[in-house]
Amino acid sequence: MQPVDVKRGDGPVVLGLPHTGTYVPQDIRTRLNERGRALADTDWNIHKLYDGLLEGATTVRATFHRYVIDANRDPSGESLYPGQNTTGLVPLTDFDGEPIWNEAPSGGEVEHRRETWHAPYHAALWEELDRVRHRHGVAVLYDCHSIRSRIPFLFEGTLPDFNIGTNGGTTCAPAITAAVEEVCRAAQGYTSVVDGRFKGGWTTRHYGRPEEGLHAIQMELAQSAYMSEAPPWPYLHERADALRPHLAAILQRIERLALGGALT
Repeated sequence: MQPVDVKRGDGPVVLGLPHTGTYVPQDIRTRLNERGRALADTDWNIHKLYDGLLEGATTVRATFHRYVIDANRDPSGESLYPGQNTTGLVPLTDFDGEPIWNEAPSGGEVEHRRETWHAPYHAALWEELDRVRHRHGVAVLYDCHSIRSRIPFLFEGTLPDFNIGTNGGTTCAPAITAAVEEVCRAAQGYTSVVDGRFKGGWTTRHYGRPEEGLHAIQMELAQSAYMSEAPPWPYLHERADALRPHLAAILQRIERLALGGALT
């Protein structure tokens, strides 16, 4: 199993998909407990939801599950949200705070997983961003995520449908944030927030360098907006079909900004 799947496009937008993969090597799977083997914290169906929304977009998708190693965490292991409940580079618990391992990995094993899975994913992502930037003078990483709408261990209450992350406006041009926020606010029947509980993971923060022509924005969707939030996590076509036009509008607005010179 290759750690990353890349589909190249000729446009300025790169879609990152770090959490849709479900591959777990057998030697790692046997060490997960029953709860861990359920893989409940997958960004279920996100690749299907975004498929075909923006012609010419490049996609970079991790094939491995986040329990192997989380492609959206700092490789140093530093927490993204100090002082808040979260999961680490190799999670020891699931999003409900429950243990997922019969035998947790050692520090040496974490480093091996980083080299085998995490590093190749980011090497591929960087290669595509650099290629796109050389072609267009600018590249925009749109990092695609989803999560259950109610997880008391991670946040209070119910999550908005659209959670836009820019790490306090530092990872992309204000025009991108404004355009995405405008589409989300105009989407009737949906709720949205900018830099709420999810401000952008390590990927967004690491690659978002607007002064270098590299822009990054994270979209964390509440899974209730397009699927069932219970096993076997089915994709609900009616809900998804209602959501997809808004996501397409977001991506098209970002692409127009990039091609129109507004980001250079």
